[in-house]
Order: sequence, then structure tokens, then C-alpha cells
Amino acid sequence: MLDESANTRSSQLEFSVAVTVNGILDYLAEAHCAAFLLRTQHDMATPTLNKKISGIDVVEPALTPPTEDTETTFARKNKIGDKGGKRKEIPQGLWTKCPKCGSMLYDKELDENLKVCTSCDHHFPIGSKRRIESLVEAGSFVEIDSQIVSVDTLKFTGVGSYSSKLEKYQEATQLKDAVVTGTARIGGHEVALGVMDFSFLGGSMGSVVGEKLARVIELGTQKDLPLIIISASGGARMYEGMLSLMQMAKTCGAVAYHAKKNLPYISILTHPTTAGVMASYASVGDLILAEPGAMIGFAGPRVIKDTTQAELPPGFQTAEFLMQHGLIDSIVHRRDMKTRLSHYLEFMTN
Repeated sequence: MLDESANTRSSQLEFSVAVTVNGILDYLAEAHCAAFLLRTQHDMATPTLNKKISGIDVVEPALTPPTEDTETTFARKNKIGDKGGKRKEIPQGLWTKCPKCGSMLYDKELDENLKVCTSCDHHFPIGSKRRIESLVEAGSFVEIDSQIVSVDTLKFTGVGSYSSKLEKYQEATQLKDAVVTGTARIGGHEVALGVMDFSFLGGSMGSVVGEKLARVIELGTQKDLPLIIISASGGARMYEGMLSLMQMAKTCGAVAYHAKKNLPYISILTHPTTAGVMASYASVGDLILAEPGAMIGFAGPRVIKDTTQAELPPGFQTAEFLMQHGLIDSIVHRRDMKTRLSHYLEFMTN
């Protein structure tokens, strides 16, 4: 009996010790967690962190998340070769980049070369006054009908009114409309001359353009003069509706009366000559010349491609392509045009 009682007390003592040890361990674990949380909160509130590396205290900035209303900005790094100075820009009116070969052309030299690239012979657009100067004998050009101006008969309105557009282009180009007409002398031959200017509303043909061309053709017919018309146009002028389309018939009718007297008509196509102008007087010359690379046609290549759903041949609607297919008689460089016209007139008038 004594042995059993002793064994029982021993077992109870072992159980009490185990419970006590487990309680102490649980208490220590809870205390450790609480101390860790307090230390973490203290560290986050502290602006710096201390590290000890190889016996040296190193102070590093604390990593604290930015507030929601803080905007993150980054300093721009200079690129290689960027010294932080202002970018130098090429002054306007001094240099022109050739769209064909990419050469930078000095504007003064480009003007002296009749707006032709000195590297690849690309022909830039040229104004009517400069073109006349390059073709006729000095002081021989006499302009006619210079005061005729377009009117907004249809009261056309769109992004801007037709009247406002006319005023804008008249001021910018110092022209009354998109064509200059008159008489002049080329070599030893007096001619009736009409020169279109693409810078005025894209050289579009409205009532004034059609009327001025018809009058210079009729003047050539009356005086038995050869006729030369230099075209550069996007077609009929949409601001005048049906009135602009009527100019196609009027100009062709005047050319027909000129032809009845067996007088030569030379049509020169420049970039671009399209739509209603190409479909009327520009394509009915006795001799049809063109400048190199000029785009010539009725509708644009994109419109034709979308309509026919067919791939267009290389060089489609260029002067070179049309010469190969018989529409154009000769392609003449701008600097050679005056000499060639003089030779053609000598041949056609004799």
C-alpha cells in the first residue's frame, strides 16, 4: 500500500512540473512576440536604421512607404552627347530638305537652279512669276485680265467660307487667282501664254481661271499666236460647284476654235496635273510636254487602287509612265524648257 501511494504522488508531481514548464514556455513566447512588435513599431517610426558591419556603425535611411498624395518624380538623365544646352534649330527660309534624296539644299542656290535639286534633279513646285521669268525674253511678258477676281456665288460655307479663303490666298501669294495669262516672246516667237500657280488653292480651276484661260486662247486665235499653257492643278474648284465644271467645256471649246486656224498649242504638264484640268484643256495639246517625275492623272492612285481592288504598276501616273504609254510626247528638264520650246515653235510655225 505504501508503494502504491508513493507512486501516485510521484506521478502527480511529474504532471505538475510539466504543466508549470509548459506555462512558462507559453509566457516566454508571448513576451517575445510582444517585444518584437514593440521593436518593429519603434523602428518604423525612426528615420534611420543602424547597422553594424565589421564593428562600424552604418546609418542608412529608413524605407518608409510614400503617402497617397505624394507624386513620384524622376530626374531626366541627359543622353550621350547631350550637354544640357538648348537644341539648335535650323532657321526658317535658309535650307530645304529634298523629299527625294534627302539632301539639305541652301535656299538661295535652290532658287538660282530654278527650284531643282542639285543632287538628284528633283523638281520642286515653282511659282507662276518665277516660271514666266525663266521662259520668256526679259521684259516681253504683258499680262492681261489681271484684275478679274473670284466671287462666292454659291455662298459656300464649311470649315471656313470661300470668301475668307480667297482673301487668305490672295494675301499669301500676291495673286488674284490661280492662273496668270498674257502675251510674251520666246526666242523669236510671240505667244499667248497661261501659267497656273499651285500655291493658290492648289491651282484649282474656278470660274475666273476658266475665263482667263478662255480669253487668252481667244486672244491667240485673233492674233494668230501659238498657245502655251503650263498646268499645275488639283482639278476643278469644289467651292464653285457646277460652275467650276463648266470651265472644262469652255476652255476646250476655245482650244477647238484655236485649232481651226491651224495654230499650234503646246501643253506643259507639271507636278501635279490632275482631275478636271487634266480631263480638259491640259490633255488636248498638239504637243504635250511634262517635267520629270510629275504626277499626272485624273483620280489619285489610292482612289484608283481602292476602286479597282488591283495592284497598280510601278511608276503609275508619273510623267515617265505616261510617256511610255503614249500620252506624253516628251519629258523636258526645267532648265532646258525655254530652249526646247523655242525649237518646237520654230518647227510648228513653219
